[in-house]
Amino acid sequence: MNRKNRVGTFLEELANSAKKGIAWLIDPDDIRTTEDLENAAEAAIRAKVDLLFVGGSILQRNHVDQILSHLALLCPEIPTVLFPGNALQFSPKADALLFLSLISGRNPDLLIGQHVQIAPLLEKSDIEILPTGYMLVDGGEKTSVHYISQTIPLPNHHPDLTVATALAGKFLGLRYFYLDAGSGAPQPVSMELIKAFKKRMTEPLIVGGGLNSLEKIKNAFFAGADLVVVGNGIGKNPELLAEAKAFVESLRVMAN
Repeated sequence: MNRKNRVGTFLEELANSAKKGIAWLIDPDDIRTTEDLENAAEAAIRAKVDLLFVGGSILQRNHVDQILSHLALLCPEIPTVLFPGNALQFSPKADALLFLSLISGRNPDLLIGQHVQIAPLLEKSDIEILPTGYMLVDGGEKTSVHYISQTIPLPNHHPDLTVATALAGKFLGLRYFYLDAGSGAPQPVSMELIKAFKKRMTEPLIVGGGLNSLEKIKNAFFAGADLVVVGNGIGKNPELLAEAKAFVESLRVMAN
């Protein structure tokens, strides 16, 4: 499988089977030293995560290029996926890019504006582009992504609006969807919302935000999430990554 379709093919395989996947979101601002990066890579290898997402809402210093270059050397078997807060976070050194359109909001810059800025660079790179409908969901408190995006999140317990938003994104040509309660949210995306999405949509579904315990991760998978993204929860519970991956592996064994 070449770089052009490696991640997309993996996500589509998850959506078309009973298998599930785990991604670890690494915030570049949490990587301050080479040792931090080596420790992160070691943890990712040990837990056998499927994907490494790299990005954040705010970057106090932009060293995404260096992080991606080191990850390619330290754990080359794990694909890296850019999860950019804006066009400035783009790096051609990633394997893939979540080309996010914030369809849950009405901020034109995050619907199309940032995309126009970065399109000429994408054309010149060989990075795999994943056109993704990004939907912010109310996780119980305002998070940094809500503040930076200047948008109101979708209600967590009224699935009809989320489904209508996802359908609109599908008809616009988006191929992947990401429901996000925001980093550090006290409540993750509800099972009700995930189930409603999967009942009407066949596209791969990524779910993140507020998944700081194994129980919450299991609930997301049981509701229908194809790929779960963990981030802040790892800092408070370093074993969560390995526990989540072990659960995913058990599901894959049952699927076979």
